Amino acid sequence: MSNFVDAALLGLVEGLTEFIPVSSTGHLLLVGHFLGFQSPGRTFEVVIQLGAVLAILTVYFGKLWQVASTFGTDPAARRFVMSVLLAFFPAMVIGALAHDFIKTVLFETPALVAIMLILGGVILLFVDRFAPVSDHEDAMALPFRKALAIGFIQCLAMVPGVSRSGATIVGARMLGVGRRASAEFSFFLSMPTMAAAFTYDLFKSRHVLDFSALTDIAVGFALAFVSGVLVVRWLLDFVSRHGFVLFGWWRIIVGGVALGLLMLGF
Repeated sequence: MSNFVDAALLGLVEGLTEFIPVSSTGHLLLVGHFLGFQSPGRTFEVVIQLGAVLAILTVYFGKLWQVASTFGTDPAARRFVMSVLLAFFPAMVIGALAHDFIKTVLFETPALVAIMLILGGVILLFVDRFAPVSDHEDAMALPFRKALAIGFIQCLAMVPGVSRSGATIVGARMLGVGRRASAEFSFFLSMPTMAAAFTYDLFKSRHVLDFSALTDIAVGFALAFVSGVLVVRWLLDFVSRHGFVLFGWWRIIVGGVALGLLMLGF
């Protein structure tokens, strides 16, 4: 582990970027690369994901409890749960099959992350301007076929730098889902996706996990949780008013700067 300040910074980066379409994984990899951050067994990166998972569960606890408590009597609640599970299914299967390749090959290429940040930014700007007219504004009532299509599109985020939320939001917008509903469905889909990714990462890395720097891990976890809660509470109103242009340009700038530094040998 590097030090307390690095751990705090990386935890903050995780929470601030997990739920916006800029790629938290990409940002963590680039920041870690330029800081020279080393985490034995990637314990730090695995554990702070749980902070972001708990953030989204905290914000949506009331709505999730309502769905759970009415699941047996309300067809709309059952339909919502089924739509999320359908969207989650492709990532569950493909993520399990491609896990080792993703973790050992793609995670070691900062240049790939920078390039995907730039490309994703361009795509986000294009989609924000030219997406079809919205015909679905309720994230809890998407048709099954659209939910499943969004789930397949989410799998593109297995390439670091693409962004899970970015892929799902772009996919939803191109399928005629409104801005706010696209972001909110991305939140809902993140719950099983991130929980499964955390559990699977923990299981696959169980033999090399190193908790020797528990203080740093706790700091990163706490900051990921707090900043994640703040972002989730802020994002829906922001994208309803302003769209995703800010995030598109952020991706392009960060990716461009990172690529330039890498070309200079940093």
